[in-house]
Amino acid sequence: MRIKLGDYNHMKVVKAVDFGLYLDGGDEGEILLPERYVPEGCKPGDELDVFVYLDQDERPVATTLQPLAKVGDFAYLEVAWVNEYGAFLNWGLMKDLFCPFREQKMRMVKGNSYIVYVTIDEDSYRIMATAKVERYLEQQPPAYKRGEEVGLLVWQKTDLGFKVIIDNKYQGLVYENQVFRYLHTGDRLRGYIDCVRQDGKIDVTIQRTGRQQTKEFADVLLSYLQDNGGHCELGDKSPAELIAERFKVSKKTYKKAVGDLYRKRLITISENGITLV
Repeated sequence: MRIKLGDYNHMKVVKAVDFGLYLDGGDEGEILLPERYVPEGCKPGDELDVFVYLDQDERPVATTLQPLAKVGDFAYLEVAWVNEYGAFLNWGLMKDLFCPFREQKMRMVKGNSYIVYVTIDEDSYRIMATAKVERYLEQQPPAYKRGEEVGLLVWQKTDLGFKVIIDNKYQGLVYENQVFRYLHTGDRLRGYIDCVRQDGKIDVTIQRTGRQQTKEFADVLLSYLQDNGGHCELGDKSPAELIAERFKVSKKTYKKAVGDLYRKRLITISENGITLV
């Protein structure tokens, strides 16, 4: 068995000591699970899922805590402290995650948070973070279909909109005119593939695309009317900004949903807005 450093491992308890349990680490030998992390009633012969990283003396150690990221993940982490060698990021474990100066795009500042990638330094075999995340993004075009649901990590604001990391693998873009809610670097949310371009670039939306989006919002709008006296003053000629502020959708989606409800004879339309029948 080979231990996955900086990742979760399924391991067997081989012996108990006063200060914890020793787990079978295969080629790495026995690995300590300190007493503070030992589940109640756990004993030799039991098997556990644990996260393995390096302690202060660079020895493999196990924990039942779940860090904010593992090796191979992109994450938004806060700087806990800085010394002459680099920055140390809080990733939810006793020992902070090191990001050397050479792996920083700009000097990291204590208290600020940054998008980083968690990897293993080939020279020292230590777990580290790097802010130079572009080199770890997949370059091969993915086989996404339009409308496919994906996980997004908001990366950075640009003139066009927001760069995002899709499914912990690919770079994508949510255009400014598709954003109807507040977004911040580090936000995690669900998104939907809009287009995979021939050059491999991916356009993403944070609302469902096409007919499914209209149907879902029509249900939302109907519920809004039922909860607000059967009337909404926003109509075809209302500013897109007011619609986006109220419902977090585009004016186009709003008008389509209104049309759906009207065709089903659930609402009437007037200069004063829309009203439940």
